[in-house]
Amino acid sequence: MSYPPPPRVPPGPRRRSLLASVAGGVLLTGCSDGDKSGEEGTAGSPSVAERVRARAARDSRGIVERYDAVLAAFPTLAERVGPLRAEAVRHAQAFGETAPKASPSPSVSPSGTPDGASPSPSPSAAAPATEKDALAQLAAAERELADRRAKALLDVPGELARLLASVAAAGAAHAYLLTEGSR
Repeated sequence: MSYPPPPRVPPGPRRRSLLASVAGGVLLTGCSDGDKSGEEGTAGSPSVAERVRARAARDSRGIVERYDAVLAAFPTLAERVGPLRAEAVRHAQAFGETAPKASPSPSVSPSGTPDGASPSPSPSAAAPATEKDALAQLAAAERELADRRAKALLDVPGELARLLASVAAAGAAHAYLLTEGSR
């Protein structure tokens, strides 16, 4: 059985639909330009993105300081914690932070705390009494930072959001690696 031929309609869009599409495109372009100028104070603005980037850099520097404190207190953890610290340094650099000290073991005062530790948004960088506690605190700090970064990525534009998501995922992996060995 054969099908009847299709009705005789010229291929392509009709003139009316083409004119309507062009007019709609002009209207949408006009509306989106107006919205962009009104969004300068909202989440997509460069100032918000720059604040989020600066905070992420400070947070990465703070986590590096925590790693440094743990490594200074427990040099035996260098093989396990050193690569994670190096990743945290790369994260800080990705957010525009100048490279922290290359040495994983900062100078240590007689009290056992790192000298010259700058204040950070994270709690004190002093290491706890045992290796297990030190790893647990590092894992908790990484987890908390990953959660904060995951929430912040909703407020920033594309490329920075992707970077935050990637670094948050790495932080969650660090937390897992820090807790997995203690089981």
